[in-house]
Amino acid sequence: MKIKILTFAVIAMIMMSFTSDKPAYMLFDKNGKKVKYEKMIKALNRADVVFIGESHNNPISHWAEYEITKDLFKIHKGGLILGAEMFEADNQLIINEYLKGYFAAKKFEADARLWPNYKTDYKPLMTFAKDSSIKFIATNIPRRYANIVFKEGFDGLNKLSDEAKKYIAPLPPEYDLKVKCYTDMIEMGKQMGDTNLYFPKAQAIKDATMAYFINKNMEKGKLFIHYNGSYHSDNHEGIVWYLKKLKPNLKILTVSTVEQKNINELEEDNKNLADYIFAVPESMTKTY
Repeated sequence: MKIKILTFAVIAMIMMSFTSDKPAYMLFDKNGKKVKYEKMIKALNRADVVFIGESHNNPISHWAEYEITKDLFKIHKGGLILGAEMFEADNQLIINEYLKGYFAAKKFEADARLWPNYKTDYKPLMTFAKDSSIKFIATNIPRRYANIVFKEGFDGLNKLSDEAKKYIAPLPPEYDLKVKCYTDMIEMGKQMGDTNLYFPKAQAIKDATMAYFINKNMEKGKLFIHYNGSYHSDNHEGIVWYLKKLKPNLKILTVSTVEQKNINELEEDNKNLADYIFAVPESMTKTY
C-alpha cells in the first residue's frame, strides 16, 4: 500500500511539473491535433518538396528549419537539396563557389547580398550545406526586378535583356486573382489607402520565380527543402500554387509558424495554414 501511495505521489509531482512548464512551442497538424516532432519528420521524409514557412524574426522558426533539415538529412537516403527565398538567383554562382570552398565565409558574406539577419538565422543552414556537400539554390528573383513589377507591373520586365531574364520565371507569369493570398493583398492595400494593383503582382513574380528555380533544380530521389516567409507557402498558395502548375503530381508538404497568446490549442484561424504548424507564444524573443 505504501508503494502505491508513493507511486501516485511521484506521478502527481510529474504532472504538476508538466503544468508548470513553459514550452517554447506546440506542434500541430493542419486540423489542430497535437503531433510529435518525430511523426512530422517521418511524413516530411516521404515528400518531394517541403516548404518551411518562417516568421522572419522568430527564433523558433529558424531553430525548426535547422533541426528539420538536419534530421531529414540523417534519414533521407536520396539526399537533400536546399533552397531559399533569402538568396537571389543572380547570386547562385557565388553560392556554388563558396560551397566548393573556393574562398572563406568572410569573403562570401562580403560579396553576396545577404539579409541583415544572415549570420544568426541563415548562416547555420548555409554552413550545414557546405559541410554536408548539399546544393543550396538561390531561388528568389533579384529584388531590383521585383521592384520594377511593383512600379510597372509584369510588362515592365519586357525591357530587360535576355541575360537579366535568366533570373526570372518565364514571362509573362500566370496570375490568378482567385488565389486568396493575392486578393488579400489587394484588400489590405485598399484598407490602407493604397490602390497600387501592382503590389500583389510583385509578390506573384517572386512566387513564380521561386517555383521555377525549385522545379529547375530538383533531382530524382532527392528531397528539396525550401525556406521562405510563411506567406509564400501558407494555405498551399504562393510558391506552392505555381509549383503545382509546373508539376501537378508532386507530393508537397508545408510547415508554418504562428504566434498565439495561448499555445495549448491551435486557434481556429490558424488551422489548415500548413500541414504542420509550430505555435509559438506571442512573448517569444525576436531575432531582430
